[in-house]
Amino acid sequence: MKDEAFENSVIYQYNQGWSIRRLAREYHCGRNRIIRILGENERRRSQGVNPPESRRVYPSKLDPYKEYIQDTLQKFGNITAERIYEQILEQGYTGKISIVEVYVRKIRITKSKQAIRCVETAPGQRAAHDWSEYMIGFTSSEGREHKVIFFSYILGYCRRQYIEVVEDKTQRTLFECLVHAFMYFDGVAREIKSDNQKVCVDRWECSQPIFNRHYLGFASHYGFRPLAIHPRRPVENLKVERPFYYLETNFLNGRRFFDKNDLKEQLRSWLTQVNDVRVHRTTRRRPIDMFLEEIPCLLPLPAAHYDTSLIVYRVVNQESCVHYQGYYYYVPGDYLFKSCPLRITSDQVIIYSHDFKLLISHPLAMKGNTGQYIGLPPTHTHARVLKISEVKQRLSAMGAIMEKYTEKLMLQKKDPTSALNGLLALKVHYFTEDILKAVQRAMDHGVYDIKTIERFLGTHAQGRDAIKTLFDQSPADEDYT
Repeated sequence: MKDEAFENSVIYQYNQGWSIRRLAREYHCGRNRIIRILGENERRRSQGVNPPESRRVYPSKLDPYKEYIQDTLQKFGNITAERIYEQILEQGYTGKISIVEVYVRKIRITKSKQAIRCVETAPGQRAAHDWSEYMIGFTSSEGREHKVIFFSYILGYCRRQYIEVVEDKTQRTLFECLVHAFMYFDGVAREIKSDNQKVCVDRWECSQPIFNRHYLGFASHYGFRPLAIHPRRPVENLKVERPFYYLETNFLNGRRFFDKNDLKEQLRSWLTQVNDVRVHRTTRRRPIDMFLEEIPCLLPLPAAHYDTSLIVYRVVNQESCVHYQGYYYYVPGDYLFKSCPLRITSDQVIIYSHDFKLLISHPLAMKGNTGQYIGLPPTHTHARVLKISEVKQRLSAMGAIMEKYTEKLMLQKKDPTSALNGLLALKVHYFTEDILKAVQRAMDHGVYDIKTIERFLGTHAQGRDAIKTLFDQSPADEDYT
């Protein structure tokens, strides 16, 4: 497995002027390895190649409740893990208390009583990013407030700021916002500091942050060194926390917005006409003037930006379509009931075969789209019906348990065609491991009714739609602060 932390450190020190010989000596490894790491990173920067990953990430039952647990610990520092367990049980948690105890023990850290000073940095040395949420009323819907999320990225020396309105706090959104900020400033700071949002930091060990491997890959692509504040100490990131107060008191105060689009338009004007040209109370200079001193010190942008697309896996259904967020996208060829990776960009759904060969791309359906099927050929009526021998072959490929159950099912049914097709169709909504567990249970109890297996899966298994294999972005836990 790649050591992203090691690679990021090598790339950072190389950009600081270390030779390959010195890197090999200091990190106790061969020069060929250093050359390979630097060459691969340069290739990614110039070509933008970021192939899909086939590894599947399994979620924890506790994931949807981690943000609530963090907030509860921040409000009630002495609350016990047992009391937290009781509270999340009322919200629908189905796991054991042991998982809660381990997680609470891991994140419960005594607050430091040391004073923290705002450290000044050299031009191009450091930047910081963060989110902030506000309830804003629009004139298009009087009497109703809407939650609006702001992303902020600020350069530490000149205090020039980039702010963007976003829909969520997912890792994909974070990467897109950072790319927009880098393009806005035409360069990247050598160090970028964040809070402990889980898209950036997986955990802390021995008082050191263990960064998320995707975030480290993103950092290596742009050549910056990731930093993080200590848990529950936002005062360490005052340079990005404090400007949100100015956003509240200046931009959001005394202005009216028709809708979110109007808010974005006014925000863009405010950034350049007000925020950039004000005299900063700490530096006593205008951020736009100090930015002229900082821009030559920023790292240059790569020729190809980091691929922020989302990779998910879906099984092709009996209509030769894959399902994503309420819409069905057509898949050409003979891929019925086979798992295919989908690359989701900001405006496209790109479908690959199981061996990552490009099959077809469709425009991403937006909310309010009238048609439920995307990309169906004009002559398309329905997909080819599989022969009974093909169904048996694909069921047997799932494992010995399924092959044995299929044989017994054929002995029990006079016409097993419908039952076998229904059994294979379960792959559209459930993972093979879960299906095999349900089949084993059915075989142990002598049950040969597909509806019974489907009910068991509906109760005890998690559907495919809940799993994201590259960025964990299920609707229940899309906030990462």
